[in-house]
Amino acid sequence: MSERNPHSPEHIAIIMDGNGRWAREKGLPRRDGHRAGAESVREVVETCKELKIKFLTLFAFSSENWSRPRTEVQALMALLREFLKKKIPEMSKQGVRLHAIGRLHDLPEDCQEALNSAIAETSSNTALDLILALSYGAREEIVDAARQIACEAAAGHLDPESIDSNSIATRLYTAGIPDPDLLIRTSGECRISNFLLWQISYAEIVITDKFWPDFKAADLRQAIDEYARRNRRFGAI
Repeated sequence: MSERNPHSPEHIAIIMDGNGRWAREKGLPRRDGHRAGAESVREVVETCKELKIKFLTLFAFSSENWSRPRTEVQALMALLREFLKKKIPEMSKQGVRLHAIGRLHDLPEDCQEALNSAIAETSSNTALDLILALSYGAREEIVDAARQIACEAAAGHLDPESIDSNSIATRLYTAGIPDPDLLIRTSGECRISNFLLWQISYAEIVITDKFWPDFKAADLRQAIDEYARRNRRFGAI
C-alpha cells in the first residue's frame, strides 16, 4: 500500500460554495445544484482516500443557513438524509469514518438519528476521517468552548490561571482532530464565512472560481499541488 506524499496535507477543509449559482446559470432549481454538489462530495472523498489524505472536513450546512427559505432548508435536510442513507454505506466499504461537528441538536430529529447511525456504522474504519460541519458556526463553537471552560472554573474544576490555547482547543467540536493544513473555497469568494476560525490559523488557503458542483478530482489535485509548492514558515524566517 502506498504512503501519503509527505508534501501533501494531512487535513483538508473545504467551503463548498456555489451550488445555487451553478443551478441558476443552468436555469435549474437550487435543489438541483445541491444534488449535483453531493456528487462532487463523493468524488472528492474518493480522491482523498486515493491520495492518503487522513482528514477531510466539509462545510455542509452553516448555522446561518437556517435563515434560508423554508423550502430550501427542507430540501437540504432531505438531501442530507439521502446522503447518509445511500452514500455513507458506500463510503464505509472504502474505509471512511464519519464524524459531525456543529450544534447538531438543531437538526431535525430524523436527521440526527440518521447521522448517529452512520457515525456508529463507520466508527471502526481507518482509511479517511470525513468530518461534516452541520448547523456549524465557528463563533458559536468558540462560545460553546468558552461556556464549558467558565462552567468548569465556576465549579472549581479548572484553575483560571491554567487556561491556555490548549484548554480552548480541547473543548472545541474538533477536539482530537488535527488542524487543517489546507483550506479550499470554491466559487471565487474570498472570505472564511465563520468556518473553523480557530483551527485554520496557519492553514494554507486556495480559492478557485469553480462552483462546487464543477469541482472534481483534478481540481482537488491541483489545489494540493499548489499547497505543496508553498513554504510554510509558521511565523519563522
